[in-house]
Amino acid sequence: MTRITDTVVQLSDFYWQNDRMEIIGYIASLLIGISLGLIGGGGSILTMPVMVYLFGVSPVAATSYSLFIVGSTSLVGAAQQYKRGLVNVRMALLFAGTSIVTVFLTRLWLLPAIPAHIATIGGFNITENWLTMVLFALLMLISSIFMMQNKNRQHTPASVNKKTNLGKMILFGTGIGLVTGLLGAGGGFLLIPALVLLLHLPMKEAIGTSLLVIALNSLIGFTGDLHNKGINWPLLLIVTTLAIIGILLGSYLNRRIAANKLKKAFGWFVLIMSIYILITEFVHNQ
Repeated sequence: MTRITDTVVQLSDFYWQNDRMEIIGYIASLLIGISLGLIGGGGSILTMPVMVYLFGVSPVAATSYSLFIVGSTSLVGAAQQYKRGLVNVRMALLFAGTSIVTVFLTRLWLLPAIPAHIATIGGFNITENWLTMVLFALLMLISSIFMMQNKNRQHTPASVNKKTNLGKMILFGTGIGLVTGLLGAGGGFLLIPALVLLLHLPMKEAIGTSLLVIALNSLIGFTGDLHNKGINWPLLLIVTTLAIIGILLGSYLNRRIAANKLKKAFGWFVLIMSIYILITEFVHNQ
């Protein structure tokens, strides 16, 4: 009788822990959208840890979930910003031209070519899942630095010097495409400075335009994963819906809150998260 009671208690504790993690995951899903609505980026930085640590999705599969969640959410955000006249569609398509192709080819050919077990160095196993999380944590680290710089450069609209910027745009587009394709990250922290510095867009317009680029990159990249029958569609759609609600709320708050201060605070949060992921992955791989 005691054993049966202990088993029941253990099972109830297990399910309570799982339910609690899911509840936290759903709350975090709202934050994914809010961050995109407030600062035009950062959503994908949250999506990967949420899917892996709170919903138990494998890191490689989480990159696919991230593409759909961030892509769908960004598309809604871009539509909102477009109504406010803050999306430069021509510049978005110009910039996305290179990155979309890179994302699609990366998801379709490069990612499936990476072996599940890459190497063993001194008893240390380097797997695809482990490498994905470590690279993502490093990406978060770089992203946090960009966010904490707290610079809000304002540029007046200017015509694009294609001769000067075409090479840089292709380079940035390819780099963002690789980041999005390999790690499921939208690359907003790279996109916004590029749109401001290379295309001379005002900051608010750069944020709106980056949402459209992120949406195109992510959703078209996700089409390279449609053959995957292991996608948990109910979970994916619930998280996406919550993130969309979040971006609507974030866009509303964006008009009333100084996003610069929030961006810096969010940068510190991302920095702490990146350190946590690195420690977790290295400790668990011992």
